Amino acid sequence: MPTEFRDGIVTIEASPKTVPHPVHGDIYTLGECIPLEWSGSGADLQSRVVLYHGSFQALARVGDFDWRAEAWETLTHELRHHLEWRANVAALEAYDWAAEENFKRHEGQTFDPVFYRSGERVAEGVWKVDDDVFVEGGVEFIWHGKRYRVGVTPVAPAFLTLEGLEEPPPGDAVLVVPRKATLFNFWRRPVVAQAVASVEQSSALGG
Repeated sequence: MPTEFRDGIVTIEASPKTVPHPVHGDIYTLGECIPLEWSGSGADLQSRVVLYHGSFQALARVGDFDWRAEAWETLTHELRHHLEWRANVAALEAYDWAAEENFKRHEGQTFDPVFYRSGERVAEGVWKVDDDVFVEGGVEFIWHGKRYRVGVTPVAPAFLTLEGLEEPPPGDAVLVVPRKATLFNFWRRPVVAQAVASVEQSSALGG
């Protein structure tokens, strides 16, 4: 692989994590390019590339799986992400801000209630910031090919950290119940409710 493609890649590592796709069953994230510190210029960005061994194992259990070909395809795909990160400074700034706001969320501090939308969009209504996945929805939602239901009726805006998912992500799975903007609340900073919510499986998709 040309060395210029690897410029700025600090490490390529294997992780034992299993990373299920937040919507589709039998699909797993095999790898990821994770941006690290940068000095304000996209060309200075450093990244680490991670291959998720647990995801490779999960796919191997589903059916025929050429792990060598998939590993090479995943690696080259993530290197491409690294080059794209370097070229798009605005996206880097947005992701960095989202990561800071997510840290505030973990610490119980006040945070912007729509920060996650500046993270990585992985599906319709689904975003990822670091290891945490944010799903916009209501009492019922889809996770990894299955329909779930939370046991509470949240008052928007709310961030519910979900417990009881059959295949959870490495970090938090957060159901976000967004506030609907109106003329009366558009300029008001909302009070965001955070809670841990247990879920129960409703049915498989199409069931």
